[in-house]
Amino acid sequence: MNQKRIIGLTGGIATGKTTVSNYLADTYRLPILDADIYAREAVQSDSPILKQIYQRYGLQVQHSDGTLNRKRLGEIIFSNPAERQWLEEQIHPYVRDRFQSELDTILAPTVILVIPLLFEAKMTDLVTEIWVVSCSPEQQLRRIQKRDRISKEQAQARINSQLPLQQKIALADKVLDNSSTKEALIQQVSTAFAGNSYDR
Repeated sequence: MNQKRIIGLTGGIATGKTTVSNYLADTYRLPILDADIYAREAVQSDSPILKQIYQRYGLQVQHSDGTLNRKRLGEIIFSNPAERQWLEEQIHPYVRDRFQSELDTILAPTVILVIPLLFEAKMTDLVTEIWVVSCSPEQQLRRIQKRDRISKEQAQARINSQLPLQQKIALADKVLDNSSTKEALIQQVSTAFAGNSYDR
């Protein structure tokens, strides 16, 4: 029996991971498992992790209806590495468990795991190959500011909270350069998908 091909799709924040995963889903009909979706599940209403967050930070991270104020929580964790580490220690085990349970049930020969913190969360053992989406630091900064409507300083803090992009690139089996056009990126994705795992 052939081993399942499990592609770990990662990269820096706002480098274009969603563009790549959407293309793979639409064109090749591949199952996409997304760490961000599982991370949101982890803090849904009445979850044990959400209760721990409220115990730690109190009303400042709650909306009036009792739901999590993600913007306020983001402000706390992106300005304080110790708090970010605490939060990740609560959420990462949940995300890993969700990946493993889903992988056990999927019959498709190829699966995409979108994991922005693939290296930071030490989840590389879940995948058989690693694709890193990259772009220039200037593009990354502009894209975060535009997407999240935050200041340059806030955007830089989010970039700094992750492993440097160049380190991720050095650990990749495939690097997808998203510093040009969407068409150029898609061409690279098609080539990477057709190739083998270690054809850098």
